[in-house]
Amino acid sequence: MKIGLVGLGAMGAGIVPRLLAAGHTVTGWNRTKEKAESLIETGMRWANSPGEVASQSEAVFSIVTDAAAVREVALGPNGIIGGLSTESIYLDMSTIAPDESRAIATEFSQAGLTMLDAPISGSPVTLAAGQASIMVGGDKRAFERVRPVLLDIGAKATYIGGNGMAEQMKLAINLVLMVEVIAFGEGVALAEKGGVARDVAVEAMLNSVAASPVLGYRGPFILDGNMPEVPLADVNLQQKDMLLVLELGRKLGSPVPLAAAANEMMNACRGLGIDHRDFVSAHEVYCRLGGMSK
Repeated sequence: MKIGLVGLGAMGAGIVPRLLAAGHTVTGWNRTKEKAESLIETGMRWANSPGEVASQSEAVFSIVTDAAAVREVALGPNGIIGGLSTESIYLDMSTIAPDESRAIATEFSQAGLTMLDAPISGSPVTLAAGQASIMVGGDKRAFERVRPVLLDIGAKATYIGGNGMAEQMKLAINLVLMVEVIAFGEGVALAEKGGVARDVAVEAMLNSVAASPVLGYRGPFILDGNMPEVPLADVNLQQKDMLLVLELGRKLGSPVPLAAAANEMMNACRGLGIDHRDFVSAHEVYCRLGGMSK
């Protein structure tokens, strides 16, 4: 297929090679073209606006930071809505509030166009390994049309329900992920305080029934010299998702006390000036509170 991709950050840049390897024609756009140069060299075509990307694509994806950015690339001047044909499909892979996603989808529907919310669950690590999963909300027939393309990006593509439902599911998953990673830091710090060496505690944790894929690749970051210079997801990005979870819980009347605790740990990371690092750095907060060096 002719595929468009708007937003070439860490995840978007990781999606392009997978689509090219599967034989698709890929046209991309990013706010800063410099970030796309290496992708252009590997075969991605460049467009000068999101609308131009859409005009050349049978399916166009966006993956950007927040709802304001989605609105800009989707509905703004030279946005996707202006270039998308009635036969093509727009899929937003960003993590935003379900109500925001539904509102944007409504504008596409009123224009006779199809939009799906299709947030991707994973990191650049899991994406590169072909283990990311994609959830989709919106018209099911449209989902079935693009499902083969989604499976070229990740291992699983699951239809969740109507517009906005995939975003709601993604937030629920990110809640579990956040709590799991923060609990890992809490547990390791507790073991350390009692005299267990950090590397031994991490190894034992990752060999236990508490281990999981996310802890497998993220847990070792807390060992000396292992924290990546470019985080898979920094504190501020993850806190954005927790704030969305807290607001969703408020709207639905569904208690999310662990999300509130996770959010406070992100506040503590920001207070310590380590919010530029991967959010597994919450472990350092526990160490400092427990009177240990980081």
